[in-house]
Amino acid sequence: MNIFATLQRIGRAFMLPIAVLPMAGILLGVGGAFTSGPLIETYQLTFLQDGTILNRILKLCFNAGLFVFANLPLLFAIGVGIGMANRNKETAALAAVIGFLLYHTVISTVLGFQGLTPDSTSIDALTKAGISPDTAVGLAALYTKELGIFTLQTGVFGGIMCGFLSAYITNRFSEVQLPDYLAFFSGNRLIPVITMIFFIPLGLLMPFIWPPIFKAIVFSGEAFSSMGYIGTFLYGTLMRLLNVFGLHHAIYPLFWYTELGGVMEVGGQVVSGGQKIFFAQLADPETIKFSSEATRTMTGGFLPMMFGLPAAALAMYHCADSKNRSRIKGIFLSAALTSFLTGITEPIEFTFLFVAPVLYGIHAVLEGIAYMLMHILDVAVGITFSRGLIDFTFFGLLQGTEKTSYHWILILGPIYSIIYYFLFKTIILKFNISTPGRNDTDAKLYTRKDFDEKEKSKKPQSKGNKPLIELIVSQLGGIENIKSIDACITRLRVTIHNQSLVTDEASWKAIGAKGIFRSGNAVQIIFGTQAETYKNQIIAKYQIS
Repeated sequence: MNIFATLQRIGRAFMLPIAVLPMAGILLGVGGAFTSGPLIETYQLTFLQDGTILNRILKLCFNAGLFVFANLPLLFAIGVGIGMANRNKETAALAAVIGFLLYHTVISTVLGFQGLTPDSTSIDALTKAGISPDTAVGLAALYTKELGIFTLQTGVFGGIMCGFLSAYITNRFSEVQLPDYLAFFSGNRLIPVITMIFFIPLGLLMPFIWPPIFKAIVFSGEAFSSMGYIGTFLYGTLMRLLNVFGLHHAIYPLFWYTELGGVMEVGGQVVSGGQKIFFAQLADPETIKFSSEATRTMTGGFLPMMFGLPAAALAMYHCADSKNRSRIKGIFLSAALTSFLTGITEPIEFTFLFVAPVLYGIHAVLEGIAYMLMHILDVAVGITFSRGLIDFTFFGLLQGTEKTSYHWILILGPIYSIIYYFLFKTIILKFNISTPGRNDTDAKLYTRKDFDEKEKSKKPQSKGNKPLIELIVSQLGGIENIKSIDACITRLRVTIHNQSLVTDEASWKAIGAKGIFRSGNAVQIIFGTQAETYKNQIIAKYQIS
């Protein structure tokens, strides 16, 4: 499997645990905002005071959301185990849980042998031992508790590692047949046994190999931070360019959930990763201002997603031929609202990506500038999933300008709309680019009629017509050519045996796809938000494990 296909699989594996974060973040945001003492006092919201029914409900919501962020390493272990397992995914999930607990238990035991305990590794204990305060903070950050187990701070990296190892064990050993006298332990029952064998040595090694790795990761995060605003610009631009290939899912979690995104002490606890820091601060009543250093890999997206791309959709609408405007008005409006409300931008982005890549390049640079501007202006609005009105409301508006400086998004947003509108309109007209509805080309978003026809095609038809999922499988070279199949938000992600059997882009567009990307034995077909549904239908129909 080539590196593109590997990164594609890693990206979709990461998406499984990340999928739980939007709801958890909303519960945390709402619960934290409306149980805030200053907010209750300022607006005289006596019905939300301590002891009231609403206050208790909101605190319940707050704690329900908080537990997710407190246990991200375990969730990543399970999610990566399921995502990277080729088959027997439920067995991989069990192996990930067993392995994760065993891994940290063994580490804790070895640390005990070394005389290291929660008391001896606290900042106070280290400073009393003659270590300088700055060094003591760094050393204390190396240790933590996972599910009550004193262990090394391997965080989400440790969870990902446990997930990969559990998936490898499942893929390698779940089909092994043992002799008759051991037959009970054959197949899936062998996996817990093998898990013990693999994870005990891993736990034994980590106390010796992790400290220098941890320091290297922290150093890399500090190097990224030292790049300042230029680093933020490069991050925003590169993430948007990687989005073309669906590889951004394999990169941004490392900045959001690990030391690469920064390390900060919040409420007496050392927290690693940009998003984790933001939500730790959200949960901390003592936090006066959220850290823009932590949110530098998140906040910048609000300008292009809420304001820029809807304006680009308006520009493409105005550039369409007059006779086609009534036909495309509704679909452009729908795509613009999707971007504004939810931050899901691919319906707009891939519309102009395929007909004018230069527009996508400009969009990527503008997004990088937006990230840099938000960092410069100390704006700190966190997100759970994407950067639309929903996240802006919960993590910007409800938290107030003192904590977030969200007003800059509202000030610069209209300016970004104007820039996107006139840049897109000027380039489209100057170079006569065939955007949807222009020049009578096939470059178009799909109308409600197209959608209805596509829905109809899913059902078995008479006169030889195939359901859509059968067409998809056929155009992938048949079920025998499919090695594995998965989906992210808008893309069907397939690993195939023979690339030459996959049909060309025109064939895919003829059945409703927005486009196709290939690399090695990996294929991505962009279907929009129905991709997950198609994946599930194909797996069910053809019984793909």
